[in-house]
Amino acid sequence: SGSTTKPNDIHTSLSLLTKQDLAQVETYWDSLMPHVSYLGTENVCKVKQSLKVAYTAHKGQVRKSGEPFIIHPVEVSILLAGLKMDAETVMSGLLHDTVEDTDLTFDEISEMFGTIVKTIVEGETKVSKLPRLAFEDYADEQAENLRQMFVAMTDDYRIIIVKLADRMHNMRTLRYMKPEKQIKISRETLDIFAPLAHRMGIWQFKSELEDTSFMYLYPKEYKQLNRRLRRHQTKFRETLDRSQEILKKT
Repeated sequence: SGSTTKPNDIHTSLSLLTKQDLAQVETYWDSLMPHVSYLGTENVCKVKQSLKVAYTAHKGQVRKSGEPFIIHPVEVSILLAGLKMDAETVMSGLLHDTVEDTDLTFDEISEMFGTIVKTIVEGETKVSKLPRLAFEDYADEQAENLRQMFVAMTDDYRIIIVKLADRMHNMRTLRYMKPEKQIKISRETLDIFAPLAHRMGIWQFKSELEDTSFMYLYPKEYKQLNRRLRRHQTKFRETLDRSQEILKKT
C-alpha cells in the first residue's frame, strides 16, 4: 500500500494476478471445494470466483497470527458450508471483510455477485460498528438490548449466521490476541454471540462459543472441569467396554 495512486478497481486487480497468485488461489480452493460441492456446479463456480476476488482484495494483508488474512474468510466459509447454507451465504463468508478492510466497494460486489451477497456483506459491515459492551457497568439487560438490536438491524437471518461463523473462527484464533483483548472478546461472545447461536438453533456453534469463552474467562475452573470430565469419560468407557463384553458372551 506504498503507492499513492488511486486504488485499482477490482477488475484491473484481478487481471494483474501473477501465476504465483493463481497457484495460491488454487491451494485455498482445494481446501474449500470439498465442502461446497453440495451447492451444484453453477454455484460452485460462483463461490470460486468470490474466493478469487477475496484473495485479490486482501492480498498483502496478514492476521495477528502472521498468516495471510485470506485464511480467515476461507475458514468462515467452510463453517458456513458445514451448516449447508446457500451459495450467497457462503460467498458472503468469503467477502465479509472486504469492504471494511480493502478497496472493494459494495457496488463492485453487487455487480459481480448480485444484490443478496451485497446485502449480507453490508449487514456484516453495519453489525461490526455496533457499540461494544461497556465493561464497567456490565448488565445482562445491556447484553439483551444489544442482542435485540442485532436481530432488529438484520432483515436477513443469514447476516447473523455469517457473523456467528466469523466469531467462531475468531475465537479459534484468539490465542494470538493480547490477554485483555481475549477477555473482552470472550465476554462479548458469552453474552451476545452464544445466546444468538442458541436462538438460531445452531447448537454446534453455541457449545463451541461457550466452551472457548469459558476457557479464557475462567481458566482455573475450565482446567478443573476438564480433568473431571476426562476422569468421567475414562470410567464411562470402561463401563461401556465391560457391558459390550457381557453382551458378546450372552
